[in-house]
Amino acid sequence: MDDVTVREAGPADVTTLVGLMRAFYAESGYELGEERAAAAFAELAGRPELGRVWLIERPGGPIGTAAGYVVVTFVFAMEHGGLAAVVDDFYVRPEARGEGLGKASLAAVRRACEELGARALRVEVGEDNAVAQAVYRSAGFEPLPGHALMQLALAPPSHAT
Repeated sequence: MDDVTVREAGPADVTTLVGLMRAFYAESGYELGEERAAAAFAELAGRPELGRVWLIERPGGPIGTAAGYVVVTFVFAMEHGGLAAVVDDFYVRPEARGEGLGKASLAAVRRACEELGARALRVEVGEDNAVAQAVYRSAGFEPLPGHALMQLALAPPSHAT
């Protein structure tokens, strides 16, 4: 999709981003801790070494309304011998889905990550989320054979109230 705009978000976009994140989390039945989310977006905007946030915009959409957003965070990965990027959040509003925005956005994010020196781009996607898996596959992502995602939570998530 040539007419999609994927632009890096900044401090002035935090309110928009929190609104999008609220809608994203609501689709999974979670209530967002909005103050925590706003603080996280503000920190990313002020510390680009941690990651980047992009807003997805499309012509014909309501003026001032973003169609979605992508959050990428960075880690140093020994496996890749350098910077790895992780798609941490990726959301497209329901009314904007099916238009190729996801694939176009991921292509723009991939280019940006390559320019930033990332050697890999990873994502966590639910085993039962076939639609998201298809979007990621269409953007070139592949499953990691022999890997299992595990976590040890050291603080509550943003949707824990």
